[in-house]
Amino acid sequence: MAKDSDARESTLSPQTEIILNSIADGVFTVDPEWRITFFNRAAEKITGVSASEAIGRPCCEVFRASICQSTCALKSTLKTKKPVVNKPVVILRADGKETPISVSTALLQDESGRIIGGVETFRDLSLVETLRKEIDRQYRFQDIISKSPAMRELFSILPEVAQSESTVLIEGESGTGKELLSRAVHSLSPRVKGPFVALNCGALPDTLLESELFGHVAGAFTDAKRDRLGRFAVAEKGTLFLDEIGDISPALQVRLLRVLEERTYEPLGSSKTIKTNVRIVTASNKDLFRLVEEGSFRKDLYYRINVVKLKLPPLVQRKEDIPILAEHFIERLNKLRNKSVTGLSHEALAIFMRHDWPGNIRELENVIEYAFILCRDGLIQPKCLPENLNTNACRLIDFAGFTLLDAERHAIMEALGRNHWRRMATARELRIDKNTLRRKMNRLNIVPEKTVSEKDRN
Repeated sequence: MAKDSDARESTLSPQTEIILNSIADGVFTVDPEWRITFFNRAAEKITGVSASEAIGRPCCEVFRASICQSTCALKSTLKTKKPVVNKPVVILRADGKETPISVSTALLQDESGRIIGGVETFRDLSLVETLRKEIDRQYRFQDIISKSPAMRELFSILPEVAQSESTVLIEGESGTGKELLSRAVHSLSPRVKGPFVALNCGALPDTLLESELFGHVAGAFTDAKRDRLGRFAVAEKGTLFLDEIGDISPALQVRLLRVLEERTYEPLGSSKTIKTNVRIVTASNKDLFRLVEEGSFRKDLYYRINVVKLKLPPLVQRKEDIPILAEHFIERLNKLRNKSVTGLSHEALAIFMRHDWPGNIRELENVIEYAFILCRDGLIQPKCLPENLNTNACRLIDFAGFTLLDAERHAIMEALGRNHWRRMATARELRIDKNTLRRKMNRLNIVPEKTVSEKDRN
């Protein structure tokens, strides 16, 4: 192998060099002065730099990586004596193209244990990144990510819903992404160039909420020293999103009904009628129809806002989304915190899949953010998760005295229960084929509950 005149001799044996030149991962070694002493064929291919050009030069000149000047993985290993595993970085190839790679580092020692440099292996992630972007494109709709059949069906009708001028009601538990869905309706609508204004109706008392919605004139009430525009005026020619609409009082329901029927309103303290050109999108974490039956929500208002209803399923009913949502939050936090967390460990993912997520996607995002505090890099382990997740996971079942068949039967029974004995949904959660699930159920003598219809089982 050709070397520059001032290059350091490789400290590797010829046999070792032959082996390292045969593998698909890039490998290079450096001496204590950070000069490259060995550069294998895969390293040449990934970087676009030949071994003869690389050997003898400082590694930072060859790689021009995003971490070279600040958080060099190899420098960290030589300083702390601890290896770095699968740290994602971006290098600049010889042709000027940015290439994502993952690097792992270790000390290079001679037979007596003396440190004589460092070794770094790296893997080209270009294909992985391409596939990730393709998956992201396939499962992303506006700012919403999902592979759930129920959500995909929702995505399919959303463009038509958005193009209409109809009032939309979004129902779903807290944390399911109702505001994200309302923003998607706005961004796909003819009003996209107009403002999107959101207001949480459950966060304000009635007097303040009325002022927030319709505005007020000076002197309308104590401390009203000047005129103030309401959310209807601010959202003119755009979309007004009213979250938690089920929390507003009967008196305010009457005023809102008039706006929807007549498209006019009066600011507080004013007798002047103002026309409004605003599309209304509402949302509630409550069952509004039940509130109508109970008499706490006006029936006429309910039918005014319920022209088009979009139902967001809770996360417990779309558990197939947990891995891709977790990956999305990890990727975003890596950029915000300048960290290199690579994902969830198998054990952590298992805990995520068993958890019921009462707080839905918001709870999942908060758990990932908590884990980032304790996980410096690498995979998120169970020890990095909030105590309640680990405690609940441990309480699920005591496997003492269980055989493997007992454990398998319990896992399938639990998954069937979560999915209301729907076999297709259960098979998706367990990541097995539907026919495989059927064979396992027969072998383990798992009989569907009598209350479950044949249609629901499939």
